[in-house]
Formats: sequence, structure tokens, C-alpha cells
Amino acid sequence: MQAMSGRPNGWRISPAIPTIANCALAVLWLFSTLGGWGDAAFCGGDEGRDPACGAGFEDAVRISAPVAVVAAAVAVTAWSAPGVRRRPWLLDMTLTVAAFTWVIAEGVLFVGGYLAKP
Repeated sequence: MQAMSGRPNGWRISPAIPTIANCALAVLWLFSTLGGWGDAAFCGGDEGRDPACGAGFEDAVRISAPVAVVAAAVAVTAWSAPGVRRRPWLLDMTLTVAAFTWVIAEGVLFVGGYLAKP
């Protein structure tokens, strides 16, 4: 007997889980880049901030930004494209790909910040 989800094994997770993960990773990326969390973490606070490190972290943000745009585009496409939204397995896969892309964007920030650190 096949489940209603359209999957052969009948196992289904709620699309809310990868959607929440995408939103949380997007907020973390935004706070790390635009909110100054990454710069403060790698380059120090106001008095001890290293300007060269700040410039290096800005380079990491510039490299990470296109990856973040792709992640956001994939997540938005997952919910806005009826062909994706109506197929639960495709929606799950697309949202999971978007979440992993956010992780790559965060990784670029981390590696770039680590390399920029004095």
C-alpha cells in the first residue's frame, strides 16, 4: 500500500522543518554580514579592531554574497513555483538544497574570517 505523500516508502517530513532551517540560516548569514557579528567575532571589538582583518572579512562577505543569493533564490523558488510546491518530494529536495547552500555561504564566511584574522 502506497502512502498519500507520493513517496514509495510513505515517509514524509513537514516542509516547515527545512523552511525554518532556511530562514534561520538566512538570518544568521545576515547578522554575520550586515549586522557585524562576523566582523566582531574575527576582527575584535571597537577598540581592538584590526582594520586589515576587517578588510579581509569584507572580502569574505563579497565572496559569500552570491552563494547566499543562490540559496535565497532556490528557497523562494521552492515555494513560488507551483510545479515544485505540488510535489512533496521535490519541495523537500529543493528546500534541502537551499539549506545546504546556506551552509556553504556560512562556511565561506567562516573560512574567510579565519584567514583574515591576525
